[in-house]
Amino acid sequence: MLSRNRWQQAVLLSLVAVLFVVGCGGGDDEGSGGGAGTAAAEQTLKWGLGSEFNLDPGLATDTTSAKLVLNLFDPLVKLADDLEAVPSMAESWDVTGAKVVYHLRSGSKWSNGDPVTAKDYEYAWKRAVSPELASDYSYQLYGIKGAVEYNECEKNCAKLRDAVGVKATDDQTLEVTLTSPQPWFIQQSAHSVFLPVHEATIEKFGDRWTRAQSIVTNGPFKVEGAQPSASITLIKNSEWRDAANVKLERVEGKIIVDGTTAVQSFEAGEVDVLDEQLPAAETPRLKDTPEYELYPGLGTSYYGFNVKDNITDVNQRRAMSLAVDRQSIIDNITQANEKPANAFTPDGMPGEEDIVGEGSPFTPAAGDLDMAKEYMAKAKNPKTKITIYSNEGAPNKEVAQALQSMWKQIGIDSTIKILEWQQFLEFLGPPPPKAVDIYRLGWVGDFVDDINFLELWTCDSGNNNTGFCDKEYDALVAKAKGTPETAARYAIYKQLEAKLTGPDGALPFIPLWYITYPNLERETIKETFKINLLDQVDLTKVEVKG
Repeated sequence: MLSRNRWQQAVLLSLVAVLFVVGCGGGDDEGSGGGAGTAAAEQTLKWGLGSEFNLDPGLATDTTSAKLVLNLFDPLVKLADDLEAVPSMAESWDVTGAKVVYHLRSGSKWSNGDPVTAKDYEYAWKRAVSPELASDYSYQLYGIKGAVEYNECEKNCAKLRDAVGVKATDDQTLEVTLTSPQPWFIQQSAHSVFLPVHEATIEKFGDRWTRAQSIVTNGPFKVEGAQPSASITLIKNSEWRDAANVKLERVEGKIIVDGTTAVQSFEAGEVDVLDEQLPAAETPRLKDTPEYELYPGLGTSYYGFNVKDNITDVNQRRAMSLAVDRQSIIDNITQANEKPANAFTPDGMPGEEDIVGEGSPFTPAAGDLDMAKEYMAKAKNPKTKITIYSNEGAPNKEVAQALQSMWKQIGIDSTIKILEWQQFLEFLGPPPPKAVDIYRLGWVGDFVDDINFLELWTCDSGNNNTGFCDKEYDALVAKAKGTPETAARYAIYKQLEAKLTGPDGALPFIPLWYITYPNLERETIKETFKINLLDQVDLTKVEVKG
């Protein structure tokens, strides 16, 4: 899932440590007792959201959108605190080789009163992979038999749609046929692109189906109202199957893109919690407040090159990576206990030590200016006047300015352009427009297996904005997906990481640091409001204390 806000890291020593930290809340103030007390009479959460959002599960690509849709729609499975899959709309499932069968609960209803059935999930999954929707996350379903063929179809599409290995055999049974046994698939199906959608509503309203007056949902909350670029209000869905255990009655989301404004809004009491958009200049002060919370994440921040049109020489890409003093940026700008990234595979990912090894030779934490100049001298026809693209949100501009200064030392002059988040995503492609030389993004895991990170860089990935395309790389990804044995699969992952960041790697991006989630949370909700490793929030567990 694309990470919108600040640069972040996973402060994780092992998978066991990961689970312990998440299970305990992961905050600096754990044990302080802040927020403990009786439930407040008014169960309303005021949430400062850091960007525009998309409420279509098939088109939601950023973490803010995912936080919302995962509380508006009911997934087949959810992720527990340890990120293991637990029953949600599916009360159980069977896995036999490449065959997965979900057994759905009966009696659940859409917000308009229609029954929720397995057919709703079949429709949603086939819609998400359809060529018409052009979802950036269609590749998440490529592990399903026939999904790739349907996604790429130019004729006989109806026939290919019917051949996709997803079928509701009755109202409570969804049968999925995968291309191979995939140990991660059950957990992967907790991702937002696997959420159900209401077919009749989409058929009636088309692209307007997610408007507040039109949208039909089946999760613990439903949309009461929304103002473009301003706000969204959710209310408890009293007809949801587990509504009795949901404490919140109302969620008032206010879009606040600017980090400084977000903090001011929080301190003025206008919102109870932010969306991780803390300005770097404020971080030292905010760290000392009882409202500050720092969560570990499972993700990598990076700057991607346009390798297809502009930064085509790998020696220039290596030089630019070597010139980056990651530790200095962490210490002086982001200041959220990040760890410098030495690969794309994030710290804390199972198998990371074997997959990454000592890391890339082109990602020293403090940079290596002399080596950077040597590689720059090797580059043939280097591009020395470039444009850096970034998006609004703290502290993206400051990071871009730091990189601008560092690259100046190896003879590269750069101009910085800052875009609004949704405009930024649409502008980047793929394929990348020729105007882009280099851009910032971050990737937060959708599930806990490195395939979710490494498949990002396949030729047809909807989130590969670099133009990097290596058929051998794609073949290795396909091989990994067909390798259920853990050790053998990790060995393939090691080859993939080497093709990206190893001594002979293409380096289509510059890994910067591993992700954390710094946030401000009112003590009245801090005890129950939690962000998991994948930057998800379960609003059904939140309770406002008095």
